[in-house]
Amino acid sequence: MRCPYCNCDDTQVKDSRPAEDNTAIRRRRICGDCGGRFTTFERVQLRELTVIKKSGRRVPFDRDKLARSVQTALRKRPVDPDRVERMITGIVRQLESAGEIDVASESIGHLVVEGLRGLDDVAYVRFASVYRNFREAKDFEELLDELTGEEEPDEGKEGE
Repeated sequence: MRCPYCNCDDTQVKDSRPAEDNTAIRRRRICGDCGGRFTTFERVQLRELTVIKKSGRRVPFDRDKLARSVQTALRKRPVDPDRVERMITGIVRQLESAGEIDVASESIGHLVVEGLRGLDDVAYVRFASVYRNFREAKDFEELLDELTGEEEPDEGKEGE
């Protein structure tokens, strides 16, 4: 593993332990040249995935990009980081075990929306507004009606 500080290839593992609900290994490393310390994570990757964008462009799947998108939606929300990590790992496992190496970006977005729906309503609305490309306030109203409609029936609310 290359040192992020001096780019030296001579780094040593000083400590390894399970991380992220035993789905990854966290390794503390030290550089033999500059003495810099850093952490790496090792995860199982079942297959190489390719994301097919709406434009038709193909890009390699990037777990970190998925995590950043989820973190953006969850910004300043009181959600346990372990639950977030389990959700992201679950999405990646679903994609990898689906049997297809080509995955539409819409499929990934749908999985994220469903995952966030179970984690945090505000993050769900934030992500859904981008995923569904909301253009006006009415779009938010419809989504919120959908959200509250799950908890309370909308019967008898016409004419309000």
